[in-house]
Amino acid sequence: MVPSNSPQTPNADAERSDPSRQTTVLVVDDAPVDRLMTGAIIDQMPGWRALYAESGEDALAAIALERPRIVLTDLNMPRMDGLALVAEVRRLYPAVPVVLMTAYGNEEIALQALREGAASYVPKKSLERDLASTLEQVAAAAQVESRHQRLLERLARAELHFVLDNDRFLVASLVAHLRDYLVRLGLCDETAMTRVCIALEEALLNAIFHGNLQLSSDLRQDGEEAYYRLADERRGTTPFRDRRVFCAARLSRAEVSVTIRDEGPGFDPSTLPDPTDPANLGRIGGRGLLLIRTFMDSVTHNQAGNEVTLVKRGKQPRVGEV
Repeated sequence: MVPSNSPQTPNADAERSDPSRQTTVLVVDDAPVDRLMTGAIIDQMPGWRALYAESGEDALAAIALERPRIVLTDLNMPRMDGLALVAEVRRLYPAVPVVLMTAYGNEEIALQALREGAASYVPKKSLERDLASTLEQVAAAAQVESRHQRLLERLARAELHFVLDNDRFLVASLVAHLRDYLVRLGLCDETAMTRVCIALEEALLNAIFHGNLQLSSDLRQDGEEAYYRLADERRGTTPFRDRRVFCAARLSRAEVSVTIRDEGPGFDPSTLPDPTDPANLGRIGGRGLLLIRTFMDSVTHNQAGNEVTLVKRGKQPRVGEV
């Protein structure tokens, strides 16, 4: 494991003296230049720190010494590749999510890794733009809050309804709240829990940005500044500002079903590119839908195209539970 030597934030001294305040990411890549360039992006994130491993075997040894918050791995490596590392981390450390770095030509393997337990992916060509936001999303989804612990441990089922305005910053709080219920219900393991939370976040953000605010993913091709600037403008103008997102969650020890509806004009879901086609893995507009369909057991849209229902099935309920 190699310590980071990249430029630090103003609070670097305090964070270095108190590792518990840092969010660590283990970067696994057999190419030294790529490994250090990726780590430099992480070290520029306030409160984050990069650790390094040159191979899948080295990564497992490093995790045993210092448990990172996230493992960020390349796919193509000798001996133990990224796909095998995903499987081993999920088996040995189910609470540690794995994010893939994909290169052109790796689409089939990356898709298989998502199906087998990876939490997310970032194309290598988009690291500078997308790595920080992806890591922050995965870290937030993996965080388990402790509030209401004793009560929720006795929870058998719940039905929750939320009405949101078009504030994207509410989404993470809502997903964390739903995660509390899922943890206490014991629906699935930590890896699957993180994936469910990422799928819910992507679906809620789609409802806000693409549904209510009618933003096209094409705006993000050259960066996200113009995309979010237009989103902020539309939040304050009609008809966009009056639209809401409705979220209904039905949770039990057998399954979770979440229906998300926006008040936009809707769309024809059949016109979307197939997100499970490896050729579409690098498309900005298809990433969220790919994660949603990969991580959930069932994803269905209504006829109008402004409502989606996501279902994740878990363990069989015990006698007397529903």
